[in-house]
Amino acid sequence: MPELAEVLYFSRRWRPGLGEKIVRVHLHSAKRVFRGTATHKLQKKLPGATMISCETHGKQMLFRFGRKGWLGIHLGMTGKLLTESPEHSPGKHDHLVLYTRRRALVFQDPRLFGRVRFTCSSQSPPWWSTLPPGILSRDFSLCRLAAVCRRRGHTPLKALLLLQEFFPGIGNWMADEILWQARLDPRTRAGAVDRTGLMEMHRKIRKVSRESIRIIGRDWSDPPRSWLFLHRWSDGGKCPRCQQGLLRRPVGGRTTCWCPSCQKPALPRRSLSS
Repeated sequence: MPELAEVLYFSRRWRPGLGEKIVRVHLHSAKRVFRGTATHKLQKKLPGATMISCETHGKQMLFRFGRKGWLGIHLGMTGKLLTESPEHSPGKHDHLVLYTRRRALVFQDPRLFGRVRFTCSSQSPPWWSTLPPGILSRDFSLCRLAAVCRRRGHTPLKALLLLQEFFPGIGNWMADEILWQARLDPRTRAGAVDRTGLMEMHRKIRKVSRESIRIIGRDWSDPPRSWLFLHRWSDGGKCPRCQQGLLRRPVGGRTTCWCPSCQKPALPRRSLSS
């Protein structure tokens, strides 16, 4: 599933359409990607509107058209945004195509786990304005992370990092990378992490997010080989830090990769404030 940086990368595929007027819309209105969306409004309101902005928040995208049109996109597992020629003929998985005179903006999703939303309003829609603080924002503080770990004290760290209500944009590979760089065992309960561990975890959340955006979000380049990223996928992979064999096991219902030598389990603690 696309994560923070991949979502930014795909949102930029539609940036050439900024400032251009939509002349027609093609969509597969019966597909589940439009669940909860009044597709007739989308088809009626977007033609004649101009795309004036695009932004991302975690795994969400928001495109603004004119004064009152807000288009939200979640890529799900297999969604992607493409820019094609204005003569583009939609394929079976091209569930939304916005045509301008110069190009076609395509949302493609073979497995239909993504989602398209549309709202007509002078203000940003609630499904956008109520999103939690971004992990690179000032509001994502060490105190906030500590409070989340207290609240979810029995949750393994790997499962915790995947909760989008607290860590928007973090997915499977980012969670593994953060914990590996912070030297925290993914099976460790959140309530067992001491203040030093919390500080390191907070620092690595922001570092991995920032560097992923800079590298992957720019042109889909791979992170450096000094990261876990390029070593976690293959059988027999070794830790790039200590050359110990990596483990891959389910943690919190998701396949997880970690180094048993570098990432030691934390000892149980009575509370985060002790």
